[in-house]
Amino acid sequence: MKIAIVGATGMVGSTFLTILEEKGFPYESLTCFASSKSAGQTLMYQGQPLMVQELNEHSFELGFDYALFSAGGQVSLKYAPLAVASGCVVIDNSSAFRMDPSVPLIVPEVNGQHLTHDTQGIIANPNCSTIQSVLVLNALKPFGLKRVSYTTYQAVSGSGYQGLFDLERTLKDEPPSFYPTSIAHNVIPLIDVLLEDGYSKEEKKMILETQKILDLPTLPISALCVRVPVKNAHSVHIQLECSQPCELPQVIEALNHHPFVKVSESIITPREVSGQDIAYVTRLHHDHSVPYGLHAFVIADNIRKGAALNAIQILETLIERRNEHV
Repeated sequence: MKIAIVGATGMVGSTFLTILEEKGFPYESLTCFASSKSAGQTLMYQGQPLMVQELNEHSFELGFDYALFSAGGQVSLKYAPLAVASGCVVIDNSSAFRMDPSVPLIVPEVNGQHLTHDTQGIIANPNCSTIQSVLVLNALKPFGLKRVSYTTYQAVSGSGYQGLFDLERTLKDEPPSFYPTSIAHNVIPLIDVLLEDGYSKEEKKMILETQKILDLPTLPISALCVRVPVKNAHSVHIQLECSQPCELPQVIEALNHHPFVKVSESIITPREVSGQDIAYVTRLHHDHSVPYGLHAFVIADNIRKGAALNAIQILETLIERRNEHV
């Protein structure tokens, strides 16, 4: 396999390399692309240097089988179709194609059945907060999902290195250069831009992506997304109303049955979850304001399972389907 990584010097792009190396992923060639500012940098992979190449209109003429994109929506809109035209399958981490009806939006453990041996074109990787949330919601589908309300507490790493640098900068009482106000010792109740209906673009992503991934287009969902001064690992409070009895022992069993979900009986925080591949559920209890309600606080590493790992799991699923078909 010939694999390309677009945006290789970014936070998610570098984590692509880390996870591929952890897995001992087989490949014929691995090529890293980035902007002209990063071209020429050297990245280490399996003890060998990889020279970062500048992404341009001719990059995919080299003939890649798969490309992992994490360089932002505008880059994906321009270059992903060029990659596909060259015969490459693109797994895109941006929001550019997620709501395109013709593009699969995939969390392999939830709706991986949409990937087949002949899947071509672009496959979208969901929003980081959406991924950890649908892992939980999918496990609870047997209890009848009636209504979902999200409140997120999103780490600055969700903004990439710019977010991390802004936190470090404002912790030293320097002015912010990325966020609209200081994130140090603060929370910002707005992620992305506000839309006409009062929701932010980030909140709309969570709502629409959840409905698409779970194949529940009419499921009532609300969301409020907040940036918090945490370096890594997003937290999502899910307030869930079910249509059937949801006794806690059965709920815990259903959640723990999922390979990437674990219920914690003790309080757990982003500090413990950062660097792990599991979505942890803490503060699980009934919501007594409705007949069959639940509260769950879900924490996951937004750079690993929330982005890079999920994309690589999509890649692994595609390869598995094709090997089964041979």
